[in-house]
Amino acid sequence: METDEHVKILDREGRLLTAAAEAAGSGAEVPTCPGWRVRDLLRHTGTVHRWAGAFVADGHTSPRPIGDEPDLDGAELLDWFREGHQQLVETLATAPADTDCWSFLPAPSPVAFWARRQAHETAVHRFDAESARDGAPTTPTVLSTDFAVDGIDEVLLGFHARQKSRVRTERPRVLGVRTTDTDAVWTVRLSDGPPVSERGRAAEADCEVAGPAAELCLALWNRLPFPEVSGDASLAGLWREKSAVI
Repeated sequence: METDEHVKILDREGRLLTAAAEAAGSGAEVPTCPGWRVRDLLRHTGTVHRWAGAFVADGHTSPRPIGDEPDLDGAELLDWFREGHQQLVETLATAPADTDCWSFLPAPSPVAFWARRQAHETAVHRFDAESARDGAPTTPTVLSTDFAVDGIDEVLLGFHARQKSRVRTERPRVLGVRTTDTDAVWTVRLSDGPPVSERGRAAEADCEVAGPAAELCLALWNRLPFPEVSGDASLAGLWREKSAVI
């Protein structure tokens, strides 16, 4: 997907998140993030938006701490979130393509990285806000198939290719990931090191998780159960237990 597509999705998802959070109320529990209430979700996501935007706007070329979350609530918190979200959208939409700044996953450019990362970050947290509004997670209706496939790429080929990934097995195993509404499939090789993932069916899987791309993407982020599991279900359980991004 192109950078401008990610920026448009970021814009839309942030607006949907705000609307769902406002409808739920800042004190509502977030079923998909145990222990969180909507105020925690807004503070976290809004702080990440400002942190991400500063790399692009100010050209920071080394990692920086995310910073403290604001002690705001209610209407003030919603206004603060809206302001930071729109600043991020405008920063990414107007940044020169050759902007140099820090990023932490492979991408065509730093701006492309941050647009993609924040689009997916915001989409997942939009789903969290909707779960708080509706009282339980629901099947996603506004996560497009192409964007969901892109999100699966990011989580498998990006996040869990890093040394930080805790999805590990004592002996080599293979997890297959398959979308049922597209031809996209992935092979995830598990071992005592970080998972090694690639597009395509490169080996017979010990376990396969499958489903529509939107549901599968959210399941890989532990927002929904896997729609379909075949083979050794303990590997699907391992993913759910160990895949939280740290």
